[in-house]
Amino acid sequence: MFTASFPVRTSSPSPSPSSSSSSSSSSSFSSSNFVTNNVSPKLLWGHLPPLNSRWVCPLLRCSHSKSLSLPANAKRKKKKNYGGVLPSILKSLHLTNDVEEALDSFHENLGPKEITVILREQSSKWERVVRVFEWFKSREGYVPNGIHYNVVLRALGKAQQWDQLRLCWIDMAKNGVLPTNNTYSILVDVYGKAGLVQEALLWIKHMRMRGFFPDEVTMSTAVKVLKDVGEFDRAHRFYKGWCDGKIELDDLDLEGSLGLSTNGSTSMSISFKHFLSTELFKIGGRIADSGNGTLLSMESVTPQKPQLPSTYNTLIDLYGKAGRLKDAADVFADMLKSGVAVDTCTFNTMMYLCGSCGNLAEAESLLGIMEEKGVSPDTTTYNIFLSLYANAGNIDAALSCYRRIREVGLIPDRVTYRALLGVLCAKNMVQVVEALIDEMEKSFVSVDEHSLPGIVEMYVNEGALDKANDLLRKFEMNKELSSNICAAIMDVFAEKGLWSETENMFYRGRELSGKKRDVIEYNVMIKAYGKAKLYDKAVSLFKGMKNHGTWPSDSTYNSLIQMLSGADLVDQARDLVIEMQEMGLKPHCQTFSAIIGCYARRGQLSDAVTVYQEMVRAGVKPNEVVYGSLINGFAEHGSLEGALQFVHMMEESGLSANLVVLTSLLKSYCKVGNLEGARAIYERMKNLEGGLDLVACTSMIGLFADLGYVSEAKLAFENFREMGLVDAISYATMMHLYRDIGMIDEAIEIAEELKLSGLLRDCISFNKVLVCYAANGQFYECGELIHEMISQKLSPTSGTFKVLFTILKKGRIPIEAVAQLESSYQEGKSYAWQTAFTTLYSLVGMHTLALESAKTFLESEVDLDSSAYNVAIYAYTSAGDIDKAMNIYMKMRDEHVEPDLVTYIYLVGCYGKAGILEGVKRIHTQLKYGDIETSKSLFKAIIDAYKICNRKDLVHLVNQEMKFAFNSKEHSEVEDEYEYDYEIGSEAEYEVGSDTEYEVGRETEHDSNADD
Repeated sequence: MFTASFPVRTSSPSPSPSSSSSSSSSSSFSSSNFVTNNVSPKLLWGHLPPLNSRWVCPLLRCSHSKSLSLPANAKRKKKKNYGGVLPSILKSLHLTNDVEEALDSFHENLGPKEITVILREQSSKWERVVRVFEWFKSREGYVPNGIHYNVVLRALGKAQQWDQLRLCWIDMAKNGVLPTNNTYSILVDVYGKAGLVQEALLWIKHMRMRGFFPDEVTMSTAVKVLKDVGEFDRAHRFYKGWCDGKIELDDLDLEGSLGLSTNGSTSMSISFKHFLSTELFKIGGRIADSGNGTLLSMESVTPQKPQLPSTYNTLIDLYGKAGRLKDAADVFADMLKSGVAVDTCTFNTMMYLCGSCGNLAEAESLLGIMEEKGVSPDTTTYNIFLSLYANAGNIDAALSCYRRIREVGLIPDRVTYRALLGVLCAKNMVQVVEALIDEMEKSFVSVDEHSLPGIVEMYVNEGALDKANDLLRKFEMNKELSSNICAAIMDVFAEKGLWSETENMFYRGRELSGKKRDVIEYNVMIKAYGKAKLYDKAVSLFKGMKNHGTWPSDSTYNSLIQMLSGADLVDQARDLVIEMQEMGLKPHCQTFSAIIGCYARRGQLSDAVTVYQEMVRAGVKPNEVVYGSLINGFAEHGSLEGALQFVHMMEESGLSANLVVLTSLLKSYCKVGNLEGARAIYERMKNLEGGLDLVACTSMIGLFADLGYVSEAKLAFENFREMGLVDAISYATMMHLYRDIGMIDEAIEIAEELKLSGLLRDCISFNKVLVCYAANGQFYECGELIHEMISQKLSPTSGTFKVLFTILKKGRIPIEAVAQLESSYQEGKSYAWQTAFTTLYSLVGMHTLALESAKTFLESEVDLDSSAYNVAIYAYTSAGDIDKAMNIYMKMRDEHVEPDLVTYIYLVGCYGKAGILEGVKRIHTQLKYGDIETSKSLFKAIIDAYKICNRKDLVHLVNQEMKFAFNSKEHSEVEDEYEYDYEIGSEAEYEVGSDTEYEVGRETEHDSNADD
């Protein structure tokens, strides 16, 4: 927090702008906080009531009348008015490209000041400045002037025309014009702004060796150059040295710097990397005589303090960006005490520093001091507060700042719109954003391209892709997007998985313009393909980018290799690593880690170790993730020795085994049944920050269960349950353990508890509970579980259907009907799942669900076969809707689907329940005379039907026929009461998969989460 205190005026009268400087030095000051002692924040924005929380769009509308009244202290920047012949000359130059002809048409002799004005007015185009300057130099009587050269040097430096600048510097020396402090200040400034920091600072050394000591402007410029590149300590030392009357040149630590002797000669050359020619330093700036007022020897400079507001502003910004907030406050206080006039820039800088440090109230209070000093806020002032309020989440205040800009007669600039659009888009305030864009268009202000990614993301979040595309098309009608902005917009689409939109953005406009795409655009497109699992497209794009003139960067290789490794395309990833190294690029640690992890997952441990060794040879230090992948790989595949070897290697490299590594090691001990080693790791994990995790607890329960330690497993389970460290695997392990030792009641109790725990969230867990219920004959509960699984939108696995079909067989569903269901499932028929579920629901008496399920395939447009119609007949018959069952049979015949054995079995049941004896007899006769294939299931169905019709004689007859048909005494006697009780069967019949299969799935999930 920004806690420094500032000395402020305590006298009540507000000084006028003209008298503030002189009066401040003689006024008394106190070290009071701005907010508590001087200005009430209530006065600052009190005229702006909070906005309605519904965000009514018209609130953004502002008047554009030119008759807006300005505050008394507000100032407009006026355009300079020149007298004499200057306006005519400037107008002629503006209207023609032939500057020489325009100047030839005027015959007046112009003085140095007029020439300076003409040069400055042409400075936006360096070529025109040079031509105008050459024209004046060619005139008879022209006297070379340092100010003229300074104007030309600045124009060339701003345009980064370094060779032209060198020629101008040489020409300046030939004409005997000595550089001044202003000349050096210009050179330091233009080189610094071009990013040539070392070269900029070499000009300081050049002027020193020519006998100049930097004046305040030059010093401030050098400090600003260092500040802008983050060299805060050097900037501070440079400033302090200047104040003390000396500058430590060695502290500049200049790379490739000149070795200059005390007499000004060059003792070694300058690196061409830094300068175009050593002539820049060999020529120009000869030692002036002692009468030249610009020359100061090092010994003659006395300690001094800055006097210019711009210098103080630079220093405040320097210390603020360096995080030295007390120093920034001290500079501001010293500025006030010294009587240096504070300006808008000063206050803006201080307000930004206070607000950025979380002290928004103090930033607000500075507005009161600003008013007291007679300094008017500018657009930047309001932009600062707009951003500060936006960052604080106060959208009302941010919008109020925006409205206030026009109310005080100022004009919003691009920073204003960019900041406001940014915060509104982040809040997905679509209507307000669109209202603001409309207002911008009415003011003839276009949306800045840097705002486009945020607006597009807002539209994407709202599902308004059409609006996003319309916005982009509208922007590109006037201007082509830069590569960075194009990549940022592509990334918005890519993050949402919209690879097609990303692709459209990648290709749009570029094919026609012929402009080469930047590598960052390729990187984002590859990322989008990867997120969509379109790996072939990603590789194809990568291979083709060189043909389009764009070479892949290390980021391109690293991201693609990691993507392919994650998709188990490890061979392609390995080839790319080799190609990357051949190009002289160094893979990241994460890249090697991805390949090692892939090999470890696939069980190719020798390959994983080989890549690890290549990584070490390449000079890339393995991290915890690399070792964790190797250790987990060996642990998963039962190699405790291999896992321990890499644990030792990890610790020897200075890395401590973390929770993930110890968990893998614990699993390894559990897999080999080493209880002592597992307990040691378990105790070690308990002492780590973060403690035990689910996998560790589950592994310990599993180990006790595997070793048959029932009491220990039960105790561990109960303890972990109280700690909240049990999951579905733990419950399943205990169910399995209890079932193995015949404790069915306890197993069912655990299953019931698992259902109520909310941990049933995956098919594997459902299958485990399903097996437990089925083995205990609780088929109704099985039906409830299947329904719950479907309700959670989980796709049943093959294990689910294995249990389901076993339940149907044990529930006395005809074996032929179950075979039909299994065949439909194996063939992948679209209605296979629904027919199986319908049969189960009908079997256990869940008729409402059965009929709803039957409707899904009956009302579909898919052509059904006899098995689907059979299930529907069974479902409606079981539900007692005989008419509907018979209608389905008739529909089946209308659709020319021939009835099969299962059809007759279910049809007999339907006739029996309806009491239609003739129907039963007809099918009985067809069976008797061989028109229908012989089947025990059909015989039993006919017997049941006759029993329902109370025809015991026919029951006895059919029983005898079945006995003779199958030559068996199995049916010699028929009990008076024939019931179909559910058969429980053995647990092995319901088993859906090994515990190993189950645990691997769960542990893989854990490992992936750990990697994230």
